[in-house]
Amino acid sequence: MEVWNLIIGNPVLNVLVALSQILSGEFGLAIIALTVIVRLISWPLTKRQLNSTKAMQEMQPKIQELQKKYGKNQQKLQQEMMKLYKEAGVNPLGCLWPMLIQLPIWIALYQAIMRALATTPENLLDLANRLYSWGIVNQAIPLNSKFLWLDLGQPDPYFILAIIVGGTMWIQQKMTTAPAVDPRQQSTGRMMTVLMPLMFGFLTLMFPSGLALYWAVSNIIGIITQYFVTGGWGYLKLRSPSQ
Repeated sequence: MEVWNLIIGNPVLNVLVALSQILSGEFGLAIIALTVIVRLISWPLTKRQLNSTKAMQEMQPKIQELQKKYGKNQQKLQQEMMKLYKEAGVNPLGCLWPMLIQLPIWIALYQAIMRALATTPENLLDLANRLYSWGIVNQAIPLNSKFLWLDLGQPDPYFILAIIVGGTMWIQQKMTTAPAVDPRQQSTGRMMTVLMPLMFGFLTLMFPSGLALYWAVSNIIGIITQYFVTGGWGYLKLRSPSQ
């Protein structure tokens, strides 16, 4: 636990507090700024993921041919598809890396929000022990938890962020999820496209709205960058109403 705090937890907390001071004490703007910073740091991996997505879109006719040809032989289908991916230089699991990179940031940000918005003497003492001896950090305390209609240390009471997080995640999934020929794969794909946004939307009702704000802004940035790098709405545009 001490290693986690030393390497990730405390640095994220102090950067967040410093950003709040730089941005006139607006803790919500600090979270948005941190979101942009995380996106910039993870941009090389994100770009690789988006290039893989674009390549996958261009490969769809060949993939659908293989699905029709080997649909009844799943082992052969998987072998031929892996061969196709290898020839095209595409990693079908490449889209997971940006999310895995951000996972420690999600955890650290959740802890940072709860610690930064300390309300009890014990929490204030814990916060003081974690802050660096930077003048800009010490000047930012105490932090303002109010941002727009939100109390960043509490869930969004109006469910607005839940709708934004769920909706933007649904759009991202639609843009990147290739249509399947096999009915079972279609059913699984539709289920995951619905369940993941619902799950994250539900989580925003339980976690501090500061974390939900990070998710929402990160998703919106992801949609914008994906649109311009891949040149359009991807599979969201390609899907027919029956799918």
